[in-house]
Amino acid sequence: MKKRTPVSNIMTSKVITLTKNDTLGRAEQLFKENHIRHIPVVRGTQVIGMLSYTDLLRISFADAVDEDEQEVDTIVYNMFTIEQVMAKNLTSVSSTTTIKEVAEILSKKEFHALPVVDKDELVGIVTTTDLINYLLEQF
Repeated sequence: MKKRTPVSNIMTSKVITLTKNDTLGRAEQLFKENHIRHIPVVRGTQVIGMLSYTDLLRISFADAVDEDEQEVDTIVYNMFTIEQVMAKNLTSVSSTTTIKEVAEILSKKEFHALPVVDKDELVGIVTTTDLINYLLEQF
């Protein structure tokens, strides 16, 4: 296992994003269509927050809705904005941060995804799943 491998080797660089003006219904749709659990919230190319599928589950019955069903609990979603539900004050890493450093951060924090930011611009996202897949490739 290479000790100095940068996170850019395992991060997702084609990141699906939201803005604070998007709806929670739109967020749920993106989570389900793309089979993802974390979406950075951006203003332009700058990350201002992170929304997780768990954040939606906390305020709704999103997991009880059949994935093929288009109807969501819009009453609950209309009570909140993305800005109210998203995590703020994020920890981020640069694309040159080592995979080991990312693993250390994620192992000590209570979140499962980090935005990858270079020069105040979102360039990727790395998740615990990315780390596990990297580890599995080493065997």
